[in-house]
Amino acid sequence: MDKFTFKRKLPLWKSILGLLLLAVGIYSLFSNFRGFIIIGLGVFMLLIEGSEFDFTDRKYRKTKSILGFTIGKWQPLPEIEYVSVFKTTETTTLRQTSAEANVKTEVIKLNLFYENNKRIETYRTYDIEDAFKKAKDIATLLNVDILDATEKESKWL
Repeated sequence: MDKFTFKRKLPLWKSILGLLLLAVGIYSLFSNFRGFIIIGLGVFMLLIEGSEFDFTDRKYRKTKSILGFTIGKWQPLPEIEYVSVFKTTETTTLRQTSAEANVKTEVIKLNLFYENNKRIETYRTYDIEDAFKKAKDIATLLNVDILDATEKESKWL
């Protein structure tokens, strides 16, 4: 494994809604130009962000994908100092006409650090075992250490 691709998973409801919007948008183009707006909404719902790493050629890119088509500009991979795995909380705000609620979700992120404190976000998951498996794979390929920052006290693995 010398290539690593991470794409966020698209929830089923978003896939269905996005495809439905695309279909309605294309159908609407035959009667008026509002179909372009509906198609745009469909594309937005189906857009998947991610990252791709080629460790053999030492390059990476941030990607955007839709319906299997991926775009992103390749950049040289800097000299990585270590891989970090840490927990963080993501907050999603849900709004209704008269109410608002913040939903907090714990997520585990994997970053590649270089030039002291610069980082490249590499992976995001809810499964800590999955995060450490990916971290070990990448650290082995790059011959660097892993910093476990998932607990109060960080430790090197």
